[in-house]
Amino acid sequence: MTTAASRGRRACVSGGNGYVASLLVKKLLDRGYIVNATVRDPGNPAKVSHLLDLPGSERLKLFKADLTVEGSFDDPINGCEFVFHAATPIIIDSKDPVNDMINPAVGGTLNVLRSCAKTKTVKRVVLTSSLAAVCRDLEKEEGSVLTEECWSNVEFLFSAKPPNWGASKTLAEKEAWKFAAENQIDLISVAPVRVGGPSLTKEGPNSTALALSLFTGKEFALKSLQLASGSISLVHVDDVCRAHIFVAEKESACGRYICSAAGTTVPELAKFLSNRYPQYKVPTDFGDFPWMPKYPASSEKLIKEGFTFRFGIEEIYDDSVEDFQAKGLLPV
Repeated sequence: MTTAASRGRRACVSGGNGYVASLLVKKLLDRGYIVNATVRDPGNPAKVSHLLDLPGSERLKLFKADLTVEGSFDDPINGCEFVFHAATPIIIDSKDPVNDMINPAVGGTLNVLRSCAKTKTVKRVVLTSSLAAVCRDLEKEEGSVLTEECWSNVEFLFSAKPPNWGASKTLAEKEAWKFAAENQIDLISVAPVRVGGPSLTKEGPNSTALALSLFTGKEFALKSLQLASGSISLVHVDDVCRAHIFVAEKESACGRYICSAAGTTVPELAKFLSNRYPQYKVPTDFGDFPWMPKYPASSEKLIKEGFTFRFGIEEIYDDSVEDFQAKGLLPV
């Protein structure tokens, strides 16, 4: 909904054709923003048509930008009040994650912030981080709640062979905070948990595919996630995008914000899904696999700031299932 306060404001969204970023672009346009969105290949209709077809797209301009090229974000960021840095390299089963994901994520975040430091118009930068940068805090005792004070242990993450997504997000966010402090940039990070819900993209997002893995016989993926993060935490993509805009516009907002609407475990989730979608015959026997979250994630800080989650686990899964059915990725 367009508001008088947001009409005509200019924002930049990096990686604008991605799952979360494309809906963020839509919501900014809906609020009356002028939006500069960066993509790697703005001339490829298959990658950007879902953006160009959005209502209000006359206020959207696409820019070619590459995380690995310093200065490529100068033009799209120049003149913007808010910068939403959502771009990050995701390469499933990469054989060289350091060069494929970690280095581009860290270097790309710094390139975006360098561009922000060059212009006087940027009032605030909102970085899309992840619970992966929070959840591997090895000093936490079992049963402890994960808050914004927690940081994943980078040395532990690098001990995995190969180092994974968590290392990428943790290092990128830590370098962002260091650069922001040194250059007086007003930075806020939003750390979403597992994201579900509909996608504007033609492909099924990896995040939603993982959330739906109990439907597809790949429950080992969710079990691995629970063992790694201590719980299965979920949030609707609509709430994630609203949270980004909320902390950008809220003057009192500061620091990190975990964005989580629901916390559960694989056995508990399987029971819920089996009852709600009996046609998919979700397995429910997980032996002695933990029923209680080991490290539940808290969004208390975001809620205390005044944010309200609109969607719970029912809507997250209903919308995810409907989206994957429409894309032919789940049988109807």
